[in-house]
Amino acid sequence: MKARYFSLLMLVLTGSIQSISAQMLYGQVTDTKNQPVAGAVVYWVGTSIGARADVNGEFGIPLPPDTLNKPRQLGANFQESRDTFLIDDFSSYWTVQISATLTLAEVTVRDEATGAYISILQPVKVEIINRAELRKAPCCDLAGCFETQSTVQPTTTNVLTNARELRILGLSGVYNQVLVDGLPAIQGLTYTYGTGTIPGSMLENIWVVKGANSVLQGYEGMVGQITIFPREGGTAEPLTADVLVNSFGEKHLNAAIATDKKRWTNYLALHTSLPGGKWDRDDDGFLDLPLIKRYVVHDKWRFRKENENGFSTMLGARFVNEDRVGGQKQFDPETSQGKTDAYGQTVHFYQPEVYTKTGFRFDANRKITLLASLVVQDQESWFGLTHYNATQRHAYGNLQYELFWGNKKAHELKTGVSFRHFILNEQIGFSAADTLQRSFAGTYRREENIPGLFAENTFHFQDERWVWIVGLRADRHNAFGWYATPRTMLRFNPSPDWDLRASAGTGWRTVNLFPENIALLAGNRDIVFAEPLRPEKAWNAGINATRRFSIRKARLTVTADFYHTSFQNQVFPDYDSDPTQAIIANFMGKSASNGLQIECSAAWNRRVELRTAYNFLDVYRNQNGSKFTLPFNPHHKILTVATYRTASDRWQFDANVHWYGKQRLPDTRNNPDDLRRPDYSQPFAIVSSQVRRAFKWIELFAGCENLFGFRQSRPLLGWEHPFGRGFDPSFAWGPTRGREFYVGFNFKLNKKDKTE
Repeated sequence: MKARYFSLLMLVLTGSIQSISAQMLYGQVTDTKNQPVAGAVVYWVGTSIGARADVNGEFGIPLPPDTLNKPRQLGANFQESRDTFLIDDFSSYWTVQISATLTLAEVTVRDEATGAYISILQPVKVEIINRAELRKAPCCDLAGCFETQSTVQPTTTNVLTNARELRILGLSGVYNQVLVDGLPAIQGLTYTYGTGTIPGSMLENIWVVKGANSVLQGYEGMVGQITIFPREGGTAEPLTADVLVNSFGEKHLNAAIATDKKRWTNYLALHTSLPGGKWDRDDDGFLDLPLIKRYVVHDKWRFRKENENGFSTMLGARFVNEDRVGGQKQFDPETSQGKTDAYGQTVHFYQPEVYTKTGFRFDANRKITLLASLVVQDQESWFGLTHYNATQRHAYGNLQYELFWGNKKAHELKTGVSFRHFILNEQIGFSAADTLQRSFAGTYRREENIPGLFAENTFHFQDERWVWIVGLRADRHNAFGWYATPRTMLRFNPSPDWDLRASAGTGWRTVNLFPENIALLAGNRDIVFAEPLRPEKAWNAGINATRRFSIRKARLTVTADFYHTSFQNQVFPDYDSDPTQAIIANFMGKSASNGLQIECSAAWNRRVELRTAYNFLDVYRNQNGSKFTLPFNPHHKILTVATYRTASDRWQFDANVHWYGKQRLPDTRNNPDDLRRPDYSQPFAIVSSQVRRAFKWIELFAGCENLFGFRQSRPLLGWEHPFGRGFDPSFAWGPTRGREFYVGFNFKLNKKDKTE
């Protein structure tokens, strides 16, 4: 034990003498039988920075001073073994496996970061969800990928079609930006069901940022940003296949082929979801879950790596075809559509999209990059007696120049231009059988052309102890004129194990009323436009502190953050003034969100992981001199996640517990007696568990979500009269599916297996 502490002390002193970065790379050296190699020496190739593994084979080595130029080679020596490894993620815990035969083909490097962790490299707090975390839950779609973390809250907006959004800081998902490989993909019409079209099996990483962030991707992202990175041919296994079947009879199937041919890589993935049976455990005549049939094809090509000099490009294409059917059990889309013999909701859409990230690196310090995408969606849907057809075209382009400058090229400037072209055509009509005399039928068209300029500089001071980002963009909307978006982020490392961060900035966005408020179409209220709608605007500020430390073999991370969001203009339907109407207007009074999160995670030797998080949310607006808490946001929420792996990695056991405090519900005091609900929901907990068994090429898994079967009974308001004025299927505050068992397998053919 004394030798171990002496080694750690020497590491600290060495880091001070070398005047290097305060950041560290942590890991373990093992042999081919996964036994720790005590005394192994690790070092950064081409530098004098090194460290020696302790009695457990674990090491901590200071990062090289030029961490921006990733990846870097890490060398490992022990007796006669000398091997090098490519490290492309400095925030992960790496297991370096060396071989006494010195054959590189027998050397493997495994990224053993805990499934969800906070990056130590980013100036803003970036929570990274990797594939290790995605294996802890079914992750049939993007919303399911956040079941084991607390920052993003998947929320159902229409229980009949299972439309879901991803909330951050208790605010609607429209206020955070969702990017795919750095490009905006879920916006407008694609927002309503976009989270369901991206299966977790196709993803490599998910990055989550709260609060103000970079201006490079646009003026939105008012309260956060979610960036998903689909898998690539250079890192994915040559062949993978996944199958999941749940106790409702739903089937999810995925297959992918990855190729790596010198400078070209390709990842081709297929996904399908097939519907289950017709379930009605409430005896209200309505299906507990919709019937969803989905087909997705995704293809991603890459030519050369971005960090190589010269030309490089990434090209992606995706196609989605989906059908959703929900409503009463006897509803038949072929014979009941637009009639009053049975109530139903149907959605059919297809969505092709293409995108690229193409660049030219002149040298290590200069680069130019073009990001461009085109997303198309055509949709036909019925919500009871309301017919909704829509088409959308969204083109995006971003040309940016990147320059490292200053002493030792420590600072980074990114500047460029962007352009967004957006067309949304919507047609709303009512069946001849409709008797509610609603007034909002008609054609709605919105076209946007938004050129923009942006510049963002990242300053690095005192060997990375201070990192400061300052960004500003100016965009001109064809209807609303110029808008400026300033943002700044700061990180300070008082010691190697402390990160202090702060951020502040503004954001704005235009409103896509019907896709973003699907309850307006799903319910039977009349819609009244009180005035023309203007862009929503808000500013956000936040602070974060993260502390890393070790207790014997346990690695612990404690983080706490607080964010405040204040709106200058906000658009949300007013459901309270009149129970028969939804009034749409600009709200320029005080509307704000305060969010506090405290999280502690611990890991022991890659075998045990524990994480507990507490969230406090206060989301409100001031109206008529009183503070009004917005509905469907629990003030208090607690999440606990636990993982255990056997020493051989053949078995893995996962469990998570979500506890939600009571939530303010929409005001129904003006409704008739049979349509009134309590002012608050009841607190509830959801417990889920999963077990995995790994073999050479296949992993079998089985689990249960909502183990104790809690569910909200009869979440449909006015279910007795679905064609009446008071019907509302957006009143869900808790789970409606109940207990769900599932089984499945993951098949993968590794590169080594393929060559053998």
